Amino acid sequence: MARKIGDIGVKNIWFTSDKVYFELRDGREIGVPLDWFPKLKEASPEERNNYYLTANGAGVHWESLDEDISVKYLLREHFCLLDTVTERVKA
Repeated sequence: MARKIGDIGVKNIWFTSDKVYFELRDGREIGVPLDWFPKLKEASPEERNNYYLTANGAGVHWESLDEDISVKYLLREHFCLLDTVTERVKA
C-alpha cells in the first residue's frame, strides 16, 4: 500500500556547516547540500531555525527568507540522485 505524503511529513530539521537534514515521521532522514538552497546557505542560524511546517508537515516554510521546501521535492531529488549513482555503478 502506498504511503501518502502527509503520512511521511517532516518531524524535525537540523543543519550542519554544509547540509540541511530532514527527519521524516516514518523514521527516514534526508540530508541535502545547502548549495541546493542558497537562501538557507546564506542565512544566519537564527533565520534557519525560524521555520514552520506547512500542510501537516508536507512542507517547510521560512517566512523571513521566503523559502519553501516540500517533502515531495526532497524525496524526488533524493531518489533521482540514487538512480544516477546506481546507473554509474552498473556501467
